[in-house]
Amino acid sequence: MVHVNIVLVGRVQGVGFRETTKYVADQSGIKGFVRNEPDGTVYIEAEGEQWELDSFIDWCNEGPDRAKVETWSVNAGELKDFKNFVILKK
Repeated sequence: MVHVNIVLVGRVQGVGFRETTKYVADQSGIKGFVRNEPDGTVYIEAEGEQWELDSFIDWCNEGPDRAKVETWSVNAGELKDFKNFVILKK
């Protein structure tokens, strides 16, 4: 299992990004969470097998149809043993 922290910048809020991300994560076996940040970015913590995460990260770089990801970053993190994938709201 691998843990990654993903930050997505661009038109990523108000376009169904969190809901679609949860659907893709659930279909891919990814555990973790997604949330909107006050600065307009989307922040994701995700855990899964490396091959699952590679595919998930590729999807995140595109996002749903109405999104436009301009830049993104992925950093390794410490495993937190998430049980499912959830949308966090502040």
